[in-house]
Amino acid sequence: MKQTDISAPNFYESLSSNFPEFMKAVEGLGVAVKQAGPLDERTVHLIQLAGAAASRSEGAVHSHTRRALAAGVTPEAIRHALIALTSTVGFPTVVASLTWAEDQIRKQRA
Repeated sequence: MKQTDISAPNFYESLSSNFPEFMKAVEGLGVAVKQAGPLDERTVHLIQLAGAAASRSEGAVHSHTRRALAAGVTPEAIRHALIALTSTVGFPTVVASLTWAEDQIRKQRA
């Protein structure tokens, strides 16, 4: 794989360029998961965001915040989904996740 910028969107593009069949399969899995049951797209995005926060993955929180916003989830709903995790994952994890989500909310507003 060629050297690339480590930022998530650029790295994702690099993976797509270098491993197109792999990334096609990953994207297909994402589509299948969203269509597998009765949850609407916005709810699925919030669940994925919560999973990203619980795993303390800054890149995944950024990505799932961007995707949630693109699907029409409001910043208020994103914040609420994250603070709802407090008793499960702890205050420090929630605060970190909120700051990561705010990075993307600010970018969307800019």
